[in-house]
Amino acid sequence: MTKQMNNGKTALILGATGGIGGAVARTLAERGWHIKALNRNAAAAALREPSFDWVQGDAMQASDVLKAADGADVIVHAVNPPGYRNWAQLVLPMLDSTIAAAKAVGARIVLPGTVYNFGPDVFPNVTEDSPQNPRTRKGAIRVEMEKRLKAAAESGTPVIILRAGDFFGQVANSWFSQGIVKPGKPVASVSNPGSAGIGHQWAYLPDVAETMVRLIEKGDALPAFGVYHMRGHWDGDGRQMVAAIERVVGHKVKQRAFPWWVLPLAAPFVTVMRELREMRYLWKVPLQMRNDKLVAILGEEPHTPIDEAVKASLVAIGCLPAR
Repeated sequence: MTKQMNNGKTALILGATGGIGGAVARTLAERGWHIKALNRNAAAAALREPSFDWVQGDAMQASDVLKAADGADVIVHAVNPPGYRNWAQLVLPMLDSTIAAAKAVGARIVLPGTVYNFGPDVFPNVTEDSPQNPRTRKGAIRVEMEKRLKAAAESGTPVIILRAGDFFGQVANSWFSQGIVKPGKPVASVSNPGSAGIGHQWAYLPDVAETMVRLIEKGDALPAFGVYHMRGHWDGDGRQMVAAIERVVGHKVKQRAFPWWVLPLAAPFVTVMRELREMRYLWKVPLQMRNDKLVAILGEEPHTPIDEAVKASLVAIGCLPAR
């Protein structure tokens, strides 16, 4: 492990090899945090990111999480079961392990939240306190996760939840990199999951990480159970993301509708396809998240201009050269 600038604080990252977990870990490290990261193959992970203190273990094992949490001020719970397999059976036990570890060591829990908690009954403008009536299995699990975290906060373990829209940036599993463009290839065409006139909420991953870290830095100034929304990038008519891609690549691209008809056929065999199919309702109705509460706490929401964010995202997934 290479030497890190140290501010005396330690964060345990669960899911540090993933998009949001890795982004938060790097942002915290830049602020002087000591980063511990749990991984089932710590030696291989250390070769990719040698500045972190990698701990051998499995986030699905409570004893491994507790051991890794020793000395942690914050635990960032950004982990999912490998390949989203057995999601319903594993997600809540994994969170329970994090809650138990945080209670044992006196750490704050930080969760990257989603919009899956909400159903169309509260669209289009969604606040932190909007009723949560999810219409999907995954959404129901998200609601239960937040209930357990709220109970933990009420018993003395502080919690931060930051909800955001669809991620784009240096993240492999996203609508941007799996549904709209083809990773590793120059952008000649795009597949648009949305419809004209239907707005969609996007969140640039580095902005999400920066926002999360600023909330962490607020620490004890926040309530025990702090839930916040990011506005991110609001595509008001469902065409702005594609327009930004065209501006960045410097030419018009062929546009086609996303082949939703394929998903029911592939869903029984491909886990990712089943997950995408379940979230289709978020492309059929507009959902815009209010960030008033976040801005009241931070003064502003970190926000990278859309063209800059799209360019960095295309470079990260190999659709544009780095230069």
